[in-house]
Amino acid sequence: MHSIHRRALLGAVFAGLAGSACAQADSWPSRPIRMIVGYQVGGPTDLTARLIATQMSISLGQPVVVENKPGAGSNLASEQVAAAAPDGYTLLLAAAPITINAFLYKNIKYDVQKSFEPIVNVMSAPSVLAVAPGVPARNLQELIALARKEPGKLSFGSSGNGGSQHLAGELLKQRAGIDLLHVPYKGASSALSDLMAGQISMVFMTSMSALPHLKAGNPRPIAVAAEKRLPQLPNVPTVSESGLPGFEAESWNGLFAPAGTPRPVVDRLNRAVNAALAQPAVRDSLVAQGAVPLGGSPEEFRGYVASEVARWGKLLQTLKVSLD
Repeated sequence: MHSIHRRALLGAVFAGLAGSACAQADSWPSRPIRMIVGYQVGGPTDLTARLIATQMSISLGQPVVVENKPGAGSNLASEQVAAAAPDGYTLLLAAAPITINAFLYKNIKYDVQKSFEPIVNVMSAPSVLAVAPGVPARNLQELIALARKEPGKLSFGSSGNGGSQHLAGELLKQRAGIDLLHVPYKGASSALSDLMAGQISMVFMTSMSALPHLKAGNPRPIAVAAEKRLPQLPNVPTVSESGLPGFEAESWNGLFAPAGTPRPVVDRLNRAVNAALAQPAVRDSLVAQGAVPLGGSPEEFRGYVASEVARWGKLLQTLKVSLD
């Protein structure tokens, strides 16, 4: 009898705890939500954050306030959110570097796969391989043939060591078996200027920053590093179509919460972002900037993050690049 009473008492306690958790999830959110961005105001990640935050505020019934905390390759923002209370009130809108920073910086205080709950992948901006006006290659196969003919003569620019443009160029060298000279700049705009002036041979450019120039034909786009062709550049084939299957390199923005955030809160946030991305005004704005709106489930985003860590981590370990 005594054990029956004990089981009944324990059952009542657990039921009470479960009811309390459900009640907390039901009452969330009861105050404004902060969305931390590790980049400057006005940049691509900041623009995406503000675009979805406005719509999320409407569907969640509380303000979603974007806060910019740039610095240390976006690590300051990531560390702040990783250390925040897992209550759904502090979120991180991250970009692609979050999956590679552990290979570039020695003392970061978060693990992208353990410190966060993935909520949803918001959008991607595929890299586009563009060549200078004086490069005679009209497609990727001709460019590879040119590089094999004169090893080390062709150069590729990037926004700096360890960045997405650098890694895409190194991946091309590896996959195509060619020798290219890497020329790092202090930003993507400097690399673009020198490419248009013919000072370097090629650059992998993100579709968001490069679209107006690419549509005008200087520099000349020859391949898109994505699974599908870009709707904004329908005549430019993918790298896969051009002979290097499975070659993808893209910038992206995704939403994370601190690890341990209750699943009902994660699900509600996921629904809010997916609803925002379903709005024609949001989709049209992203597409106009050269982005591809995404969305999906937390599980899909978790799998994507793991695949990015595995792919770029392997390449970075062979390159031995460090930014510390």
